[in-house]
Amino acid sequence: MSIEEKLAQLVGYWVDQGDDLVAPMAGEMASSTRYEDASAHGIGHLTRVYGTRPVDPIERAAWLWGEQRRLVQETRLGIPAIVHEECLTGLAAWKAATFPTPLAWGAAFDPDLVDRMGRLIGESMRALGIHQGLAPVLDVIRDPRWGRVDECIGEDPYLVGVLGTAYVRGLQDAGVHATLKHFVGYSGSQAGRNHAPVHAGPRELADVFLPPFEMAVRDGGVRSVMNSYAEIDGMPVAATPAYLTDLLRAEWGFDGVVVSDYFSVAFLHTMHAVARDLGDAARLALEAGIDVELPTGDAFAGPLLDLVRSGGIDLEIIDRAVVRVLAQKDELGLLDATFDDAPTAVDLDSPAHREVARELAASSIVLLTNDGTLPLREPGRVAVIGPNGDSAEALMGCYSFANHVLAHHPGVPFGFEIPTFAAALSDALGEDRVLRAHGCDVEGDDRSGFDEAEAAARGADVAFVVVGDRAGLFGRGTVGEGNDAESLELPGVQRELIERVQATGTPVVLVVLSGRPYAIDGALTGERSVAAALQAFFPGEEGGTALVDIVTGRVSPSGRLPVSLPRSVGAQPYTYLHPFLGGPNEITSADSTPALPFGHGLSYTTFTHDEITAPTEAAAGAPLTVSVRVRNTGDRAGTDVVQLYARDVFASVTRPVAQLVAFARVPLEAGEEATVSFDVPPTRFAFTGRDGHRIVEPGDMELWVGPSCETREAETVVALTGPVHVVTPADARIASVAVRR
Repeated sequence: MSIEEKLAQLVGYWVDQGDDLVAPMAGEMASSTRYEDASAHGIGHLTRVYGTRPVDPIERAAWLWGEQRRLVQETRLGIPAIVHEECLTGLAAWKAATFPTPLAWGAAFDPDLVDRMGRLIGESMRALGIHQGLAPVLDVIRDPRWGRVDECIGEDPYLVGVLGTAYVRGLQDAGVHATLKHFVGYSGSQAGRNHAPVHAGPRELADVFLPPFEMAVRDGGVRSVMNSYAEIDGMPVAATPAYLTDLLRAEWGFDGVVVSDYFSVAFLHTMHAVARDLGDAARLALEAGIDVELPTGDAFAGPLLDLVRSGGIDLEIIDRAVVRVLAQKDELGLLDATFDDAPTAVDLDSPAHREVARELAASSIVLLTNDGTLPLREPGRVAVIGPNGDSAEALMGCYSFANHVLAHHPGVPFGFEIPTFAAALSDALGEDRVLRAHGCDVEGDDRSGFDEAEAAARGADVAFVVVGDRAGLFGRGTVGEGNDAESLELPGVQRELIERVQATGTPVVLVVLSGRPYAIDGALTGERSVAAALQAFFPGEEGGTALVDIVTGRVSPSGRLPVSLPRSVGAQPYTYLHPFLGGPNEITSADSTPALPFGHGLSYTTFTHDEITAPTEAAAGAPLTVSVRVRNTGDRAGTDVVQLYARDVFASVTRPVAQLVAFARVPLEAGEEATVSFDVPPTRFAFTGRDGHRIVEPGDMELWVGPSCETREAETVVALTGPVHVVTPADARIASVAVRR
C-alpha cells in the first residue's frame, strides 16, 4: 500500500453533511476536500450516510450500494468503506424506530430486554449496509447537571456495565460492531459542564469509571471503542497511551479498533492546546492508540501526510492502525463483498420493534409516590396539562433522529407513529373524557396559559400535569449534548404551573418526561404534595402508550431510579456510592440526602424480602452465594426488582456506604413467592488498594436486600477470610441469578 492508500483507510468522510450542521464545531472543522478527491485511494469510513438529513432509506441504500461498488471497482485496492451511524435510541435514520433513552434502560433494570432491543437495532442497520454503531454510552453519571445524562444508563457502574454489555451483545449478534463511548472519564466533568476538565483520581477512575468498559470488553467482546473528549488531570485522553493502549489493549486484551470522537483529534490542537498543529495532533493521537479519525480526515489526511513526508512520525505507528482497520473490515466481510443487490424494501419500525419499545418503556417508568389515585378507577373526566402532555418530541432523547436531525428540518414528519400521552389517554378513555391545556412552554416565562390550565383542572376529576425537558443539542433544548444546567429546578415556569393546578384542589398526578432527574421534592412531600408522581426518562415512540398502560392499571409500574433524585443543585455532585464523609453527618450543616434514593420505585402491589441466607464465612477470592425470599403480598400481579447491596465495614481505603452487587427482575402473581439466588463473583467486592491493584480484602461484609439502597429489609453479615485476593482477568465480573418458585 502506498502512504496515501494507508492514510485513506484511517479517516472518515461526511459525504452528506452539506449545510445541515448538527454540531457547532462541524462547520469550522468541515473538510474542504471534495469527496471524489478524498476517496481516490479508498476511504476508511463513510460518516452518517443515513443519519445526517431526512433521506428515504431505500433511495439512500441504492446510492450507498453504488458507491461501495465504485470503491471496489475503481480504486486500486478495491476496499469498501465501513459505514457508521448513531444508534443510541435506535438507528438514527428517518423512519426508523425510536426506543427509550439509555437512562430508561437503567430504570428498567432488564438486561435481557436491552439485548433484544440491541439485536433489533442491529438488524435494521445491517439491512441498510451499516457496519458500525456509535453506542452504547458507558459513562457513569456523576452530576445530573451534565447535559448528556440522558445518554447514560445510571450512577452505578455495575448497572451501567451489565446493561451496556447486554446492548453490545445484541447489536453485535446482528452483525454490527458496537462502539463504547466515551472512554474514559467524560461524565466526571467539572461542574457538570460539557468538555470541562476532569479531576478524578486514579482510584475513582479504576473503581467507578472503568468497570463498565472492562465488562463490555471482556464479557461483551466489543469490537470498537471511542475515546473521551475529557482531559484528566491535564492529560487529554485522545493523547494518552496509558488509557488507549496500556490499559485497553495490553491489560484488557482489546483487539478491535479505536475511533476518535468527532473532531477530538483536531481538538488536541484547537481546544486542549497540547499539539502545535493538526499534524502534531495526528501524531499524538496515533501514538496514544487512536486508529481512525472521525468524522473526517482533518488531521489524519493532509496534515499527517505532510508529517510523514517530513519524517516526523514513525511509519510503524501508521501501519499498526491500518492493520487494525483492515482486520475489522475483514471481520465484517467487507473485503469479499460485491454489493450487487441493494435492498428494495425494509421495515425499520416493525411490530417487533414496537413491541420491545413498549415493553421497555413500561418497564422503565418509575412510580415515585402514590396515595392510591393510581391506577385510575373510573375517573370521569381527566385533564392533561403541561408542555409535555401533547408533545411527541418530549418522548425522545437527544440522540433520537427527530431531536438530533429533524430539528433542522421543520415540517418534515417523523416517519413513524409516536402517540403523545394525551393522544394515547384519549384513545384509552375516549376523547370526550380528556381535557387538554398546554399551560406553558418547557422554557421561557410565558404564563398566559395558566388560566386555561386552571380551568381544565377544575373541570376534571384528576389532572395529569406533564412537565420536564425538551432534548436537543448545544443550546437547542434543556437537556442533551451541550445543554448543561446551572439549576436542577424544572426549566421555565413549570414549577409554577404545577402549583397553580394544585391550588384548584383537583388531585394532581405529576408526570415528568425528562433526560435528567430534577429537584421536584417540593411537589412530592408536605401539605401541597401531589397525589401521585411518575418519572419517565424519554421513553421513546411507545412512551405515551406505555404511560397510559401504567396510569390505567393495565401494567403495574416496575421501574426503579437509576440515579438519585436530587433535593437541590447545591447538593451536587452527589452519588449514592459515597463514603461516610460524602453523605449527611453531624459534622456539617449541609445535607446532601437525595429526595429519593437510587433504586427507589413503587408498584401497585407490595413486596416483602426476608429469609436472606449466605455463608457466615467465605474466602475473599471465592464466589459468594446469597439467596433471599421475595413475596408479592398485594392483591395483583407485579414485578419486583430485587436489589442486593453490600458494605465493606472496614477497609484499607474508604469504601461506599452502599454498593449494588447484584439485581434481578422477578415477576410474581398476587400471593406468589420466589427464592432468588445470586452467585456474586469476588470482583463485586473489589476495590483499588493502596498499591493500585484491584483487590478483595478479608473482613466483614454487610449484605442486604431492600426496595432501594437506603433500606435494609433483609440483612446479614459475611466474614471474608484468608489472604488478600488480587483480581485477575479470569475472575467473573457479572453475578448470575437463579429464581426458584
